[in-house]
Amino acid sequence: MTKIISITGSSGFVGQNLIQYLMRNSFLVDPITLRHPNWKIAVGSEAIIHLAGKAHDTKNASDASEYFKVNTELTKELFDIFLESEIHDFIYFSSVKSVADEVSEILYENVLGNPITPYGQSKLQAEEYILSKKLPEGKRLFIIRPCMIHGPGNKGNLNLLYNVVKKRIPYPLAAFQNERSFLGIDNLNFLVKEILLNKEILSGVYNFSDDEVLSTNDLIQIISSTLNKKNLSIAIPKPIINTIAKLGDLIKLPLNSETVQKLTENYRVSNQKIKTALKIKKLPYTAQQGLEKTIKSFINK
Repeated sequence: MTKIISITGSSGFVGQNLIQYLMRNSFLVDPITLRHPNWKIAVGSEAIIHLAGKAHDTKNASDASEYFKVNTELTKELFDIFLESEIHDFIYFSSVKSVADEVSEILYENVLGNPITPYGQSKLQAEEYILSKKLPEGKRLFIIRPCMIHGPGNKGNLNLLYNVVKKRIPYPLAAFQNERSFLGIDNLNFLVKEILLNKEILSGVYNFSDDEVLSTNDLIQIISSTLNKKNLSIAIPKPIINTIAKLGDLIKLPLNSETVQKLTENYRVSNQKIKTALKIKKLPYTAQQGLEKTIKSFINK
């Protein structure tokens, strides 16, 4: 019997990719627009995948209350409806930022949440609410914490680095070595499908990330190779970069302390829990394969 899957946030980058993937894998999809005052969940729906939310505003221009209105209160409302319904599964897409803005070692699911932004705090409050409710027998709850998601149609920080390489601007931070986790959309789609199909997977909190970590230097190399261009990275000594960054803070240069931190910080996320639950050793795509696909989509665009 074909399963009906209700999805909020269906017009977003993840939603559009996930819907196409699920339909190719013989699911029926019920897109829900929570902005519509009379939204309803389809009769016979097997699962709700809650993607809708207010995304992290890196410019900090958004009103903090808006995050809690959208990310917390809407999630509460939707989850309460799920509890009273005949729907079996609730999959809530939270974020690694709901628990940690910085990661010194490796981020696991059991970390004590300490978000510092309204975005992270609103996501964590939603998590805490749905975890506080007693789950009726026969229902499952999954809180998904993805790290940085990318793929065709994505317009995030990868696009900025892509343009740096494309315009032949030397990347000046090659002296910094860092390790970051990414999540390609194809691996995300695969994991969601497996959760929907495998009823033996237990409710819980699960990190989503690719298997490998990469440095920003690795990323520049992947972009350069995909564009078939020479890598122009230069390793300017760290003290000089830090001095330029402080100057950038004062006179509003693109290279400032915040930019340097974002490009050079570590953010390693473990995906071992979900792989153990699925009884697999590796995800279908490597981090490099996913990134190459994303970069090629920028070229074709």
